[in-house]
Amino acid sequence: MITVSIVSHKHGSMVGSLVQQLTRYPEISQIIVVENIPENLALPNDPRVQKVVNLVPMGFASNHNASFRLMRADYFCVLNPDIIFKDNLFPGLLMEMKAQGASLIAPIVLNKGGELEDSARHFPTFKSLLKKIIFKDKGAYDIKVGGHSFSPDWVAGMFLLFDKFSFSQVNGFDEKYFLYYEDVDICSRLWRQKFKIILSPKSIVIHDARRDSQKSMKFAFLHIKSMARYLLSQLMQPNILG
Repeated sequence: MITVSIVSHKHGSMVGSLVQQLTRYPEISQIIVVENIPENLALPNDPRVQKVVNLVPMGFASNHNASFRLMRADYFCVLNPDIIFKDNLFPGLLMEMKAQGASLIAPIVLNKGGELEDSARHFPTFKSLLKKIIFKDKGAYDIKVGGHSFSPDWVAGMFLLFDKFSFSQVNGFDEKYFLYYEDVDICSRLWRQKFKIILSPKSIVIHDARRDSQKSMKFAFLHIKSMARYLLSQLMQPNILG
């Protein structure tokens, strides 16, 4: 029913624990784990688990698009290796997707301290970027845990559950983004083709984030480069939701 795609960058035991959790959920029919750089991954011995070893490291978009081409299910879940499940939220997400006619759904995300992360935001613009720099306004929504589902502009790539048809119709992630903003971009393209995006505050996962862009100049540069590419691309487009 669901193919899960996970890309590991020396996440080690974190990936093994996540995959072990996923094998307990009957909705998961296939788990593709991409070893993007060499490491010793200890994965459960389960026929649903498939490991792909990259000879050359690839970006977020390229890796998950490659997993999509291997999928054998109706739904495609992009999942960060640093996600922790409290329980099986897939039945609820699938039920809500069908009830609302959504093409993409995501749960809310808490950090390890139990605080809500800003995993759903308004689309960035040059104006919103200035507000973020000057006023620290990240363009996030006011979300209440356990509240009603709603349609945000975009949801973060740490957990994305797509239906196969919609992901295929927008040609997956844009591989010109090596890292960062792939989630913003694909959400904008889904909205442009009239596909619906849902955030479900009743569904919760934990994010054990590394925040590489805050620790490394290399990742910070990639973040800025991707943001600039996205903002410039929007100058050539009509208003998404207008």
